[in-house]
Amino acid sequence: MLRIIDAGTGEVVEAAPARRGLTRVEAHAPGLDPTALRVLLVADVLVRALELGGTPVWGLLSAEDRRTELRAAAGTLGVRPLEDRAQAGPGPGERQVLHVVAEGAEAPDGVRVGVAAVEPARPPHAPGDGARALLNGDPAVLRLALLARRRGEPARLDPEALAAAGRTLGRWRRAVAGWAREPSRPVPEEVRGRLRAAWEDDLDVPGVLRVLRWVESEPELPDGARFETYVYADRLLGLDLARDLGVLA
Repeated sequence: MLRIIDAGTGEVVEAAPARRGLTRVEAHAPGLDPTALRVLLVADVLVRALELGGTPVWGLLSAEDRRTELRAAAGTLGVRPLEDRAQAGPGPGERQVLHVVAEGAEAPDGVRVGVAAVEPARPPHAPGDGARALLNGDPAVLRLALLARRRGEPARLDPEALAAAGRTLGRWRRAVAGWAREPSRPVPEEVRGRLRAAWEDDLDVPGVLRVLRWVESEPELPDGARFETYVYADRLLGLDLARDLGVLA
């Protein structure tokens, strides 16, 4: 069961206390900046984690203005479509509300999923410039760079961090394309358990990435199992790790 530390109370709560009830995930993005991008991404990963656990989930965007730009930025970043909070009432059978908010921001009653601030790769010259500059690069690289740190830890998207994410993403996509040529093998139960234990522990995505690095280099694992593991984990990460299947020689 996915457990989240409520930033409002400091207590650990279950993200879906009623398994058959609907959980609403509401992303609060008051403006368009790098931290808002991280809020949108955390909301997306939270929705994916709940779905992988079999929980009905409803994703919403709460924004006072710049909704069109925020939706475009979310789409570029690979965030699944979020409905407009201003036009939505309570969901049928709703049992839990998770508010994904930047640290220090206000939010309605419910569990607060806190997101630490992001420093841009270069200082913005005007509001929104930092987010736009980041989205002009490879969005999957930006996504991986943001996922590489726990959501409660500040992140600095300097050139070194983005370059490291780019190298990792390229290596993993090439590896997945190569492993796909081998006979398929199921995801080992030990590996599946380690992946789920990581993301169910307060959405520890860096822990998921560490498991993938271990899978990449563990000599005892067949390549077919590596392939299925990466495809399975990508349902959470949304990095399009199988993009180069059939492309690379």
